[in-house]
Amino acid sequence: MQRDELKKKLILTVFNVNFKVNLIINLNYSKQITMKTAVVGATGMVGRTMIKVLEERNFPVSQLIPAASERSVGKELLFKGKAVKVVSVMDAVNAKPEFAIFSAGASTSKEWAPVFAKNGTVVIDNSSYWRMFENVPLIVPEINSHVIKKGDRIIANPNCSTIQMVMALAPLHRKYKIKRLVIATYQSVTGTGVKAVTQMENERKGIKGEMAYPYQIDLNCFPFGGTFQPDDYTTEEQKLVDETRKILEDQTIQVTATVARIPVVGGHSEAVNIEFENDFDIDEVKKLLGEFPGVVVYDNPAEHKYPMPILSYNRDEVFVGRIRRDHSKKKCLNIWVVADNIRKGAATNAIQIAEYMAANKLY
Repeated sequence: MQRDELKKKLILTVFNVNFKVNLIINLNYSKQITMKTAVVGATGMVGRTMIKVLEERNFPVSQLIPAASERSVGKELLFKGKAVKVVSVMDAVNAKPEFAIFSAGASTSKEWAPVFAKNGTVVIDNSSYWRMFENVPLIVPEINSHVIKKGDRIIANPNCSTIQMVMALAPLHRKYKIKRLVIATYQSVTGTGVKAVTQMENERKGIKGEMAYPYQIDLNCFPFGGTFQPDDYTTEEQKLVDETRKILEDQTIQVTATVARIPVVGGHSEAVNIEFENDFDIDEVKKLLGEFPGVVVYDNPAEHKYPMPILSYNRDEVFVGRIRRDHSKKKCLNIWVVADNIRKGAATNAIQIAEYMAANKLY
């Protein structure tokens, strides 16, 4: 019996070191009432993962309300071993949930988020629509949960590529102050959704099917994500600029980015060159990153230890490696950042926002 108790304490200690924010939140659950929770876009790739994460993290759900488009109404999804029927978005509104977690696209969020909010529900939205509204918090809980106020009814979940990058940048910005970022992303096709994954799988099997992209995905890499803007940058690249500044609360940071799609499903990878106001020590950089909740330093090139999508798949941590000084310019650092874009890049971050608001009674 004593051995079992000791094991539990050891597990709790490790959990506390690596996931301080999550531990504090989960310990507060015993004092919470359970809550109705809707997932809008429940049948999609991210929506299904949101339901999975709600279950894994034991979010205090009294009733799960999966909602989707009319063609999905009546379908059944599993939650905690029980079948739950998908309902219409209007039915979800009428159920008056405490939380509605959206992953149904910008047009759905634009139309329905205010309807839920007016009904007293807190909306956590994974689409791009609300992110840059001045009065809407854009949240990565480990970094800027302090900007959420009681009475906020729409909270924006950042873009997947932004979330993982700012997780690595936040502790470094606080210490050295970031002047400029040069970013190249290597993004999983899962960021586009099921249609893109199906296209890639069909190509590998030699099957002709519906195309999510104008080109072959398998054995290829193409330098765009999102849609092209008049300045020839893409919307995915612009998100990295705008969202990074908003989350880090510093509009002076200069950002330039190039987004590429690659034929993987495990997560997004990013090469980030950082120019600081102040000089840094590499060992201190690694220490700061390793101590930041949710970040794992995986960096030993001599033993071929560096982050890869295959390592991050189905995990919530953000992995950082290839940490090295840029010898071409003073006060510059290169890092390589990898995370599962469906988990921490979308579903898990959204649930963490709900956890923080529930634990602090901000709903």
